[in-house]
Amino acid sequence: MNAPENLQRSLSAVVLAAGAGRRFGGGKLVAAFAGRPLIAGALGAALAAPAAEVIVAVPSLADPVAEAVRAFNHDPRLKLVPVLDRDEGLAASLRAAVRVLDPKSAGMFVFLGDMPRLPHGIAADLAEALNDGALAAQPFFEGCPGHPTLMARALYPQLLALAGDQGARSVLAGLGERLIRLPVEDDGVVFDVDTPEQLKGG
Repeated sequence: MNAPENLQRSLSAVVLAAGAGRRFGGGKLVAAFAGRPLIAGALGAALAAPAAEVIVAVPSLADPVAEAVRAFNHDPRLKLVPVLDRDEGLAASLRAAVRVLDPKSAGMFVFLGDMPRLPHGIAADLAEALNDGALAAQPFFEGCPGHPTLMARALYPQLLALAGDQGARSVLAGLGERLIRLPVEDDGVVFDVDTPEQLKGG
């Protein structure tokens, strides 16, 4: 399915890539996966999403992750935002990204930088679901919640209020039927890399 053009012009995509990757031992998002930096998978999926802007939350503008993003693609939709309080965890990255969204942003996809096998077509399907009046849409593989998630503008205040090392899970958990759960058959929506051994999954 393809998202309507008017909806595409108002959606944003966010890639969370400011984590320290401590379990990995550091340098996770620039480690090689399938011959490219690990973050390339999430970037490619985000750029394939029906979004007018793609915001990448990075540790700093001089960090190797930021350099990898610049080298990956010169798409004018790409925007880097440093997360100065990244040691707090995922909440800090989400807040930093929401603060720089286009004022007209009607919703945002959230991609995780350490998920290299995200299917490119899923974002358009999520956009269709959100266009039907839901507050959020999320893919599920064999009953497990995955990424990217898509959240409507109405949820931005709750995202800005998050704290600590929690992502949007708590926000999504309270939506009930206003969260569209989209079954998918591609395990790329749940596959992530936490250890060097998992790089072999490429």
